[in-house]
Amino acid sequence: QLQLVESGGGLVQPGGSLRLSCAVASEFNLDYYAIGWFRQAPGKEREGVSCISGAGRSTKYTDSAKGRFSISRDNAKNTVYLQMNSLKPEDTAVYYCAAEGLGLQIFRQCVFTEEEYDIWGQGTQVTVSS
Repeated sequence: QLQLVESGGGLVQPGGSLRLSCAVASEFNLDYYAIGWFRQAPGKEREGVSCISGAGRSTKYTDSAKGRFSISRDNAKNTVYLQMNSLKPEDTAVYYCAAEGLGLQIFRQCVFTEEEYDIWGQGTQVTVSS
């Protein structure tokens, strides 16, 4: 059974950086999962921020994250990271890591469709404030 363990959230000043981690506890390696980062701010719907595909290792970013955020993975550690630089107050949200089991479709590009993701982490709070 797949489990996701998130860490790295906290309080940071505008312009600062944080790196979120999503440890994927699974008997299968990350080639078999697309991993997405989503966030939900108070009063807003949850939105996709970034995702990384399985064996294809392609990445995707929402417009607001492009150029500031970077998603990566370490297969040896079964961990996916979201490096967040130049943080803005509007980045304040609960950030969730989610996994989509790909089955045989290991080269499928990742998407921001929440319904595609089967397993979700507990969320980690990111607060950007002076």
